Amino acid sequence: MYGEVTSIETLTPHLMRVVLGGEGLAGFDASEHADAYVNCFFLPASAPYGVPFDDAEVRALPREQRPFPRRITVRRWDEARRELTLDIAVHGDEGYAGRWAVAARPGDRLQMRGPAGGYRPDADADAYLFVGDESALPAIAACAEAVPAGRPVRVVAEVHDAGDEITLYSPGELRVTWVHRAGAADPERLLADAVDALPPATGVVSAFAHGEAASARAVRRVLLSGGHVDPDRLSCSPYWRRGHDDEQWRAVKGAWVRDVAAETFPAHAS
Repeated sequence: MYGEVTSIETLTPHLMRVVLGGEGLAGFDASEHADAYVNCFFLPASAPYGVPFDDAEVRALPREQRPFPRRITVRRWDEARRELTLDIAVHGDEGYAGRWAVAARPGDRLQMRGPAGGYRPDADADAYLFVGDESALPAIAACAEAVPAGRPVRVVAEVHDAGDEITLYSPGELRVTWVHRAGAADPERLLADAVDALPPATGVVSAFAHGEAASARAVRRVLLSGGHVDPDRLSCSPYWRRGHDDEQWRAVKGAWVRDVAAETFPAHAS
């Protein structure tokens, strides 16, 4: 499955929006998950092939010629227009996805699989908390739009500075706290400290905390050690790791996730 770029928009200095369409998306089916993603395949400069390509054939090529798979959040799927919107975090020359998004032009093609996902705001929750950085903003935006009308929604989002803030919408009662990395002495604690400073929510909370690995882990510790969220109501996952490039992070991510999952916290009375 593949899409053809129909438009590109710079949302902020670190977030690009790419809309894909075309007959290559004929088999795309919407996901029920608010954090739905597609596995995209970004071609290296040395690739002797284009999109669409055969998976089995490219796996037989030397490693440096194979595509680099990356999970990209589905910001929106327009069933009527058969168009797929991807919001992609950009950090200069770091990351295959960001470099591709910056260079993308109408007519370019992107091959993918999916969609898949793992979280949707619990319909029976009393309140919602969505936390993350730029890499999680597309999923946070989709989650905020997927809550039942009228219920409290808190978003805590980390960006470089005010120029990276975006407008979020929700049928719920939305309140957004922006935290800025620029000049921060300890960026790994920014989100956790901001979440810790929030007034406690009333009732059952459905929470989503994704983004940089150490930051997401710190948020998880605040939420679970304080009994703010039941573990079964918390979706927490690292998208990237500060100080690691894409390939370095992919090599250690599994062990990191297992280590985080092994952390336990005392039970709190309800």
